[in-house]
Amino acid sequence: MESILKAIKKQKIPINPAVVISNKSSAKGLAIAKKMGIQTAVIDSSKYKGNRLKFDKEVISTLRKYKVTPTNGLVCLAGFMRIISPQFIKEYKNKILNIHPALLPAFPGLDAQKQAIAFGAKYSGCTVHFVDDGVDTGPIIIQEIVKISNKDTEITLTKKILSKEHEIYPKAVELFAKNKLSIKGRKVKISS
Repeated sequence: MESILKAIKKQKIPINPAVVISNKSSAKGLAIAKKMGIQTAVIDSSKYKGNRLKFDKEVISTLRKYKVTPTNGLVCLAGFMRIISPQFIKEYKNKILNIHPALLPAFPGLDAQKQAIAFGAKYSGCTVHFVDDGVDTGPIIIQEIVKISNKDTEITLTKKILSKEHEIYPKAVELFAKNKLSIKGRKVKISS
């Protein structure tokens, strides 16, 4: 999130950040956003236990309050470790981006770095993708490769991947903001 906001502030991405939303009031991203002059909102997910749809409706309502609509908005997930309801995805179809610390479709879901090391993968990386109804199954926008050494641990691999995430997520947002992305089936075409 911070990398995206910094790129926007440097005018590399022609987009206006409306709000940073978290389901946890202690999220580091909220303090970063406030420091950068971005509005923030907290929607405590513990109040919606067992009712994902009600929580998502509250998120949608908050997005609309800040004028992030399906026709003029983009939702970027960054460290948001919740599965989004089909209704939310339908409402913001092809307007929700996510980043995952693996080369999808390999190692979806939680603990991707741990999965890659346990599997003995020689390469991993990160993927920015559109969000669909599955878990980390949406059309892929950009990927970046990271070599896994025999000495890598989950911690060292996470650091390697994170540095690449900071590069490709802002780039994907920039491509979206400049209308350079189109989706045909599962494939994302990037125009020049």
